[in-house]
Amino acid sequence: MKILHTSDWHLGRSFHGVGMLADQRRFVDQLVGTVQREHVRAVLISGDVYDRALPSVEVVQLFSDALDRLTAAGADVIFSSGNHDSPIRLGFADRVLARGGVHVRTGLDALTDPVRLTDADGTDVAVYAVPYLEPRLVADRLGVERPGHPAVMTAALRLVRRHLAGLAPLADTPPAAGKATATEDDGALFPVRDATPVRSILMAHAFVAGAEESDSERELASGGLGQIPVPVFDGFDYVALGHLHGRQTLRENVRYSGSPLPYSFSEARQAKGGWLLDVGPEGLRAVDPVTVAVTRPLAILRGTLEDLLADPAQADAEGAWCQITLTDAERPLMAMDRLRERFPHTLVLQFDPQGAAPRERSTYSSRVAGAADDLEVSAGFLHHVRSRPPSEAEREALTAALDAISLAEAAR
Repeated sequence: MKILHTSDWHLGRSFHGVGMLADQRRFVDQLVGTVQREHVRAVLISGDVYDRALPSVEVVQLFSDALDRLTAAGADVIFSSGNHDSPIRLGFADRVLARGGVHVRTGLDALTDPVRLTDADGTDVAVYAVPYLEPRLVADRLGVERPGHPAVMTAALRLVRRHLAGLAPLADTPPAAGKATATEDDGALFPVRDATPVRSILMAHAFVAGAEESDSERELASGGLGQIPVPVFDGFDYVALGHLHGRQTLRENVRYSGSPLPYSFSEARQAKGGWLLDVGPEGLRAVDPVTVAVTRPLAILRGTLEDLLADPAQADAEGAWCQITLTDAERPLMAMDRLRERFPHTLVLQFDPQGAAPRERSTYSSRVAGAADDLEVSAGFLHHVRSRPPSEAEREALTAALDAISLAEAAR
């Protein structure tokens, strides 16, 4: 049985002010192609389907089309709510959608409501989905005295494991020889199964300790308090994680799929896509990466303006979205305009002057407090933002502009 692990679609998100809906449509095209080519039985989306709780009509339509095409290609779709989603809106009509092969899990009731998948070779998989759980809102219902992400996830998975331990196979064949026992570990129930025909996949939207984060994720808790230890997820054939945007492996069977597209320049070196699982009656057989081809790559450049404009090694960045840091000792004039002559898709321009005189720590107001006239105020502003005073030609331009303003005001 082939199962495709994805997460963090963030439909409707923009990239430094550039809309990404067209790129997200192309991602859906590639996803449908993978489902058809690999005969995928189910597509998992481990949270953050949308980028905001109230997505636009166009964004909702894109997701509706994606669900229609994926189910038409023969796959069930199982998705849970992330910290960007509205659980109520995302879970609308969930029972109706389930009849068409679309399974939504958005609340605590989802913990003991797995999606059962079977295949002709006798594979029987129970997919449990843990949506994003805000500790303050669910702690009481889970019996957690001190709300926090690790404690809440541990309590939630206790319920999942208990349900899994008593799960009967869907197949008519008798269960494989074996037994289910349990051990206690910090109050959590961990079933130990010698053999069982029911395989288990857990979906969870969380920050797991040891994973690499990027700049585009919303922090779940300050100071690393929201990080959950990997052993909390023991006991499942595969754990399909969502929330962090880099595709990564914490254990062979505990992985983040990452986001299908880059949503910050910190993701420039990340491969985007997901994981394709092969699950059989004996458990997880293989996990292979699935890569999404991005429309425009990301490039992070650093150097002086003249070096960047002349360096032939930067040719690949000419078609990329660029984040550029200029290291000129003095801020060049018309820097963005000149950069975009060679790198037309520059979105972020930063300055880190090297070799410049140490910048005075005075505030702008203190710098111009003793200015004799408007010219000195204007010159002081230029000095403040550029770390150098205006040149003689710039002072003449400022004088001409201020004279023109004075004449215009006098003529009123």
